[in-house]
Amino acid sequence: MSKGRDKTLVSARDRRIYERYYYWTEVQRLRFDDTITKLSNEEFFLSESRILAIIRQMIQDGVSVEGKQISKPLFTGFKVGIKPSPRKQQSSSARQLSLFPE
Repeated sequence: MSKGRDKTLVSARDRRIYERYYYWTEVQRLRFDDTITKLSNEEFFLSESRILAIIRQMIQDGVSVEGKQISKPLFTGFKVGIKPSPRKQQSSSARQLSLFPE
């Protein structure tokens, strides 16, 4: 017997999370952020980031619910690890016009 979690149970859980996500967003028309909070706090007791990761993976894998696929949503949470772009240097005229010069 291998150590760790049973892969069939984990995949069944992930599938159930995805089905509940589909129900709340597509059938009940609940907002995305409210759906994630509900799944995290009331139904599966996993962190919101883990719920998001599971849903993203299921969408990328093309899993369907009742023969219907969810198209990629416009908003699937904030992306982690993206650094903001470096601040551009202002021209001298822009610095002079500024109320609070640096």
